[in-house]
Parts: sequence; C-alpha cells; structure tokens
Amino acid sequence: MKDFESFFRQATGLPTPYPYQSRLAEDDWPEVLDIPTGLGKTAAVTLGWLYRRREKGETDMPRRLVWCLPMRVLVEQTHRNIREWLAALDLLGEPGDGKVSTHLLMGGEPSLRTATWASYPEEESILIGTQDMLLSRALMRGYGMSRYQWPVHFGLLHNDALWVYDEIQLMGAALPTSTQLEAFRRTLRTQRSTRSLWASATLHRNWLDTVDFRPHLETLGWLSLNDEDRRHDQVTQRLTAKKKLQPARTRLTADNRKSKAAAYIKGLAQEILEEHQPGSQTLVILNRVERAQALHAALAKQMETAPLLLHARFRPPERDEIESAIRAETPAEGRIIVATQAVEAGVDISSRVLFTELAPWSSLVQRFGRCNRGGEHPEATIYWIDIEEESKEALPYEMEDLLAAREQLSAIESASPGDLPAVDAATGIRRVIRRRDLIDLFNTDPDLSGFDVDISAYIRDPGQAQSQVFWRDFEDDPGEQPAPTREELCPVGLGQLKDYLSKRKAWIWDPLSERWEPVRKDRIRPGQQLLLQSRAGGYTATAGFDATDSKSFVEPIQMDTAILAESQGSDDMTVMKRYVPLSEHLQDVDAAGADLAEKLEQDEALAEIIATAGRWHDVGKAHEAFQNAITGDDAPGDGGPWAKSPRGGRPNFHVRNEDGTKQQRRGFRHELASALAWLEHQSDHPQRDLIAYLIAAHHGKVRLGLRALPNENAPPGGQRLFARGVWEGDRLPPLRLNGQSVPETELRLDLMKLGRGPQGPSWTERTRQLLDEHGPFKLAWFEALVRIADWRASREEEHSP
Repeated sequence: MKDFESFFRQATGLPTPYPYQSRLAEDDWPEVLDIPTGLGKTAAVTLGWLYRRREKGETDMPRRLVWCLPMRVLVEQTHRNIREWLAALDLLGEPGDGKVSTHLLMGGEPSLRTATWASYPEEESILIGTQDMLLSRALMRGYGMSRYQWPVHFGLLHNDALWVYDEIQLMGAALPTSTQLEAFRRTLRTQRSTRSLWASATLHRNWLDTVDFRPHLETLGWLSLNDEDRRHDQVTQRLTAKKKLQPARTRLTADNRKSKAAAYIKGLAQEILEEHQPGSQTLVILNRVERAQALHAALAKQMETAPLLLHARFRPPERDEIESAIRAETPAEGRIIVATQAVEAGVDISSRVLFTELAPWSSLVQRFGRCNRGGEHPEATIYWIDIEEESKEALPYEMEDLLAAREQLSAIESASPGDLPAVDAATGIRRVIRRRDLIDLFNTDPDLSGFDVDISAYIRDPGQAQSQVFWRDFEDDPGEQPAPTREELCPVGLGQLKDYLSKRKAWIWDPLSERWEPVRKDRIRPGQQLLLQSRAGGYTATAGFDATDSKSFVEPIQMDTAILAESQGSDDMTVMKRYVPLSEHLQDVDAAGADLAEKLEQDEALAEIIATAGRWHDVGKAHEAFQNAITGDDAPGDGGPWAKSPRGGRPNFHVRNEDGTKQQRRGFRHELASALAWLEHQSDHPQRDLIAYLIAAHHGKVRLGLRALPNENAPPGGQRLFARGVWEGDRLPPLRLNGQSVPETELRLDLMKLGRGPQGPSWTERTRQLLDEHGPFKLAWFEALVRIADWRASREEEHSP
C-alpha cells in the first residue's frame, strides 16, 4: 500500500500535501471541513476518499463521491481537475471497466443504451453537479432528466454515496435541505452506508442547525487548520497575502440605476479602465447577469483586447471556450474579466485588481479570495462598490445583509485573510423539508393538472430558481423534435425567462400526449426544459442568454444522435437490430440481477428477490397488444413471443377484433400486466407484494398509484376496469420461465379500487405498506437494482449475434 504523500504527489504533481489533507486521508473522517479558500479542499476530499477506498480498502467508505456545488461554473472546473488526478493515478475509466468514472449531472441525460454511472453501482464513481441538479434528484424530482428515471437516481444517491456540499455559504435554501436529508437517512435507514460532508472557507456551526438534524450536531467531526498547517510556507503566504481594501468612486444609486443603469455602467467602466494595471489581470464581480452583460459591452467598445464575460447563462460549448481563455496565461497587455457571483467560490482565478459590488459578508470573503490568491503580487487592491439602500438593487440578496456587510467593510482597510473578521451571520428563515414531505415526493405519478410538486423552495432562495432552455431551427410547429442533449441546454433564471416569453413562444414536452406543447409564461416551473425557436433570438456566444435580444439567430448545437423524448408509452430499449425471444430476455435479466446482487454483496434473501423480479418483469410483453406493436407483419414465423424487435418509432399498441379491425390500447404498459400475472400465480410467496412492486416499477411508469390516464381508450360498454392499456379480463398465453411453466393468465384489476376486494388489499394500500416497512431509501434501492439488471441484460443482447 502506498503512503498518502506518494499517492497525493502522483495525482497532483505537488511535492507534499498540506498537513490537514493528510489528516483527512488517515484519521477519522469528519462531517465538517472548515478550510480557507485556495488551500485545496477539492483535492483533499477527492484524493482522501479515493485513498481510503483504493489503497486502504475501507469498505464502509461509500462507492460514490457526490460533489454538490452551488454554481454551475464550479462544476466544469471540479470535473476537469478530478479527471487529471485520476489520469495521473491511472484510475480514470468508463463505467463497466472497473476503474473510477466521472460524470457531470447537468441535464440532458444520455440514452439507456449508453453505459452510465447509474448502470454500474458496484463501481467507484464521482458525480459532480449543481445543487439544483443533485438535490432535485435527491428529492425524487430530478431537474433536466426524464421523470421516469427519477427513482433510480434517488435510490443510488441515498445509498452508498458520500455527499460533499462545497461552499455552503452560497447554498441558500439548499443548505437546510442537505442537513434534513442527512437526518432522514439516519432515522429512516438506508441499505448502504451514506454520509455527508459540509465544506467552506466561511462556515458557522449554527448554519447546520435544522429541526431534524439538531440531535446530531454535537457529535459532528470537525476538521480545520491547526498550528502545523499554519506553519506551512504556502499556507502562510496565502493567509498573509496583501490586499488593500477601499471603496470605489462609482456607486449604484437610485439616480444612476435609471435607464437600465446606463449612467452607473458608464461610470464604472471608466473607473475600471483607470485602475487596471497593464500586464496584469483585473476581475469585476457584479451581482446581476444583466449588469455584467452591460458592463462587458461598455468595456468592449473602449478596449483593443475585448474583455471576457463569465456567468451561468451560457451553453456548455461557449462556456468551455470562455473558461479555456480564462485559464490561459494572462496576455502581455493584461486582461479584464467581468463576471457574476458565479466565480466567487472555488474557481481558481486570481487578479491584481478586484472590483466587487456590495454583497453579504460571507460572499465578499469568498470574492476577496479571487484577488492575489496565492500572494503572487507584492501589492493588490480591492474596490468595493456601494449599493445605495434607496436604489432597490439588492437582489439577489436582502438589503439587510448588504447593510451589515457595508458596516464590516467600513471598519477595515485590509482584505488579507488574516485580517478579516469571522463570519457569524445567521442564515435567515427558510422553508424546511420535513419527513412527511419526503415520503409524499416518493410518488412520481404525473399530475393530471400538469403541475408537479414544486420543490424549488428546498433548493434555491426565492428569485434564484432556474429552468433550462435550448434552441432548434423550425417554423411554427416543433413536430418530432428529439430530446435535448447536455450541450444544448442553457440555464436561465425564471425572471429572465418570463421576460423573454412576454413576446415570444416556448414549448415543453408532454409525456402523456407525446408531443411538444406550447407553454405560457405563467406556467413555467423550476427545472423544466423548454424548447425555443432559433429565429426568436435570446442568445449570443459572447453574452450568453439575453432576454432583450430578439435579432440574433441562435445557431442550434449539432447533435451526433437524436434520442426521442421519453413518454408514458415509450420503451427505448425494446428496439434492437434483432428479434429477442421473451424467454431469452427473462432468463438474461434473472442472471443479471443475481450477478449484480453478488457484486454488491447483498444478502441471499435480497438477491433472490431481485432475481425473481427480473425473471417475471416482462411476462406482460406476451400480451397481444405488445406483440402487435413490436412485430407488425414482419415477425419471424416461430420463436415468439418476443421481448425486442427491430421496429423503431413510437409503438402502436393494439389488439385485433374478431372482424380484423384494430382496437387501440394507447399507453399500454407491459409491466403492469407482468405484475398482475405474478400476483395471480404467487398468492403464498412471503415477498409477494414487494416483488409485484419491483416488477411494476421497472420502467418508472407504474409505481405507487394505479389509475387510468386521460389519453387511454376505454373498453366498449363502460363496465370493465382498465388502466395503462390493460383491460379487465385480458389474457396472457402460457409461458416458460427459466424451466418453470406458467399457464394462461387472466388479468384482474380489482386492486385498482380502494379498500379490500376479491384480490385482497388495493394496490395503493400494498405500496404504502411497502413504503412504511422499508422506507423510501431502501425501497428505491431495490427498485434501482431490478431496473439496472434489465438495462445491462438488454445491452448485452443488443451486442450479441
């Protein structure tokens, strides 16, 4: 086994780790990491976790490292650094190859045909995303992904995961959510060990004090710098770096904010140009994207070398280019960077001159860390821009917090880390998620009114909620536009988006009607993915999203492959290059489930449950409606019934009447038929209801509730029960399951009704009892394993002759 110093040196190329980094890798793992900015928290946590997993073989250290970051700008930098360290250690890999894979969770999920982190829960992986993307998944309402995949991500993020919340002073409403979720995992129990670590350069204990986490506060492990750390040369250099602090001449007042703050921008641009040092870097941090865009445009008109603009409202390709330019060596003539608070934490950027608008004290301390970051300049200056109380420009902050910060600034003249007063501000009153709220979110059935439960209050402070938009070139009707890819998506604040939609259109995918539907601006919600027209404008490569721009044609991002947006009736993995017999597929999933349970070292009882659910999960595909949809007139003469076929497009589920006409079964769900068949033949099985649930839930479309959907065809006469394309009295033909004979099965739907009926308790009562018995985290873990076994077996079949 390597010692940590050698491990760290190989990964980073640095001579030695800081003492606290070694303690993190060797001593008891803490819950709180209180370390000043610029001292390698990302390397400390990532390499400490990896060293414990790979070198020390600590099996209680979770397999998945989850970096939850407040800003999107931090995500790519963290991802880039971690991949470099893994490559240097020869551990960087892809899912399925036994190494360590890294993944950005930023919306635009890949096809299930692609091996992802979720396909290989037995391997180490590192997940990196914003608090929007990660905490929405942890609340079973994943932003930027198919609603039908929510349960898998929920199960994997609450089991065998080490959550790291970095720069928690910026998390806002997400911070109490993080502590509440940790409390729920401790009380409701998980199947695999899961931990949380809160990290910041400005951290106060009372920030973690929430109603359900309070009993655990006194036992938290806390790691911060000690005397040995402070004697380290580089630590000393950073803590004593000279940073002169003084107010800027320009102020944002009630007068100069008029006419889109033109006077303020003009005066600030002039002051910046006067104070900029030739041959060095100047950084300007403003609180609002619109002001940053205006300042960037004003400076560009007066400079030979255009300034750089960085904020969170860019598509990934354009943002990558900007960040690459920022990482490049400062040009000989110097450089000015205009940014928002997106750079105030974690971004490895330093300047000789820093301008910053007034912000809460904890945010200002972070911004000061972007000036003379490593003490590389003998002198550096920070200019703070006052915001007049009457100007009404406090957003996205509270004016009370700005006034408190102004009082702190007025009392000091140095922003050197060693001279700054401690952060002791309260976090304010926020909505806190409770246990019952989490249990209610476990139900993912689509709301028939078109509204899902809004979880944005648990993730972002008011006024900071976000959606994502992407542009395509079409005329009036989007038609069969495929699902967006990650590269296309641009995050947008809801306020900006509503301004944009006051005169323009947007469309949202409706999984029930299976089409892109127009959406009004009063019906947009956080986390949605909205389709915009390229000719309607709203984006440029240098300025990012701009609600006022209506002239620029937005060039769509070219897609390598087009993935159909997932709907209630779709099943992407059913389409293959060959016909796969149902008996073969059931046997494959049975084996894949047993193999997965063994690799995850699950107990024999659970392994048998997963394998049994896999053995029965697609029995319902023998239904005539499914066979007609995937075979048409092209099916081979023998070998059926079939599980997969080469027929693409959206399936046309139907049965044939006696006169040969088609009887449509819109929204048919074979997994419901499978669960009903299991219940008919396994009345005495001790885990009957759990296995029935896992069978029904293996596509995420039939879970806690069982009801007909609005677009379904009702049976003629109105006397028969029906749900998800299954009608009371439907029959499945006799089957062979891995050597076991299953006779013809009549499907009954009495369990749709509330109360006890001929089939016993209702479906709702059964699933609620399972949720009470196992808790949401364990039940989602079981659900994920069955689905993963199905994915893995299907991918193997796709590549087999």
